[in-house]
Amino acid sequence: MENPIVLQKSRCDLRKDFYARALEIMNGSGIPYLVGGAYALQHLTGIYRDTKDLDIFIRNEDSSRTIELLASAGFETSIAFPHWLAKAECEGHLVDIIFNSGNAISEVDDKWFEFADEGEVFGVPVKFTPPEEMIWSKGFIMERERFDGADVNHILLACARRLDWNRLLDRFGPNWRILLTHLVLFGFAYPSERDRILESVMRELMSRLEKELNNHDEERICRGTLISRAQYKIDVEERGFKDPRLLPTGKLTKTQVRKWDNGASVDGIYRRIH
Repeated sequence: MENPIVLQKSRCDLRKDFYARALEIMNGSGIPYLVGGAYALQHLTGIYRDTKDLDIFIRNEDSSRTIELLASAGFETSIAFPHWLAKAECEGHLVDIIFNSGNAISEVDDKWFEFADEGEVFGVPVKFTPPEEMIWSKGFIMERERFDGADVNHILLACARRLDWNRLLDRFGPNWRILLTHLVLFGFAYPSERDRILESVMRELMSRLEKELNNHDEERICRGTLISRAQYKIDVEERGFKDPRLLPTGKLTKTQVRKWDNGASVDGIYRRIH
């Protein structure tokens, strides 16, 4: 009988070989890319998470070239969601090709590359997504089945004292409440480490919050769809709230939103009450 531990190690080694090959192909192509996801999190925080895929971030204008490159190398490629995600697969191993976010807010632009960290993944030299952009993109992930708040907290714990806070504030822009939410949560999770967050940043965000106390927005909009594609469907589909993802307020068409939302499992997430 085969030793299951040996089999597990073999599968792990095969996955590493696959990822290393994909990274070497990208390096040889000259297409700018960044490694994100679990490997970037490990690079920034030292936290290892076993993962079944490799996340690479590219500019939107490079998406077609990247897909063609990996397809020509024998990968099975597909465009999962045209506004932000493609995939490349080989023998059960997966590369996610990311050029935006599901809510179309965290588009990969030049600043991702300008402030990237250098390092290695499986011995292959790579560049990693900057901590500011990781916080920005992960900050909006608040699905019922996935919440990236702990990742944000661990990045803050490791990197808060070297963050470009002005750039981070600029990234969140009108969605600054999301950043404030995570900073408050960080202070709850790590009360002894609250001073890692600049006092000026907290005061700025709290000042914005105070100004809104007597300034109620009369527009019926549900920004919940920016943090969960499933849990706020009832609000925009049945309760008359506007969806901020849609043009002209947002960047997505109704077709793009419908395709993205239909990819979520809504069983048990919301149910109309009669």
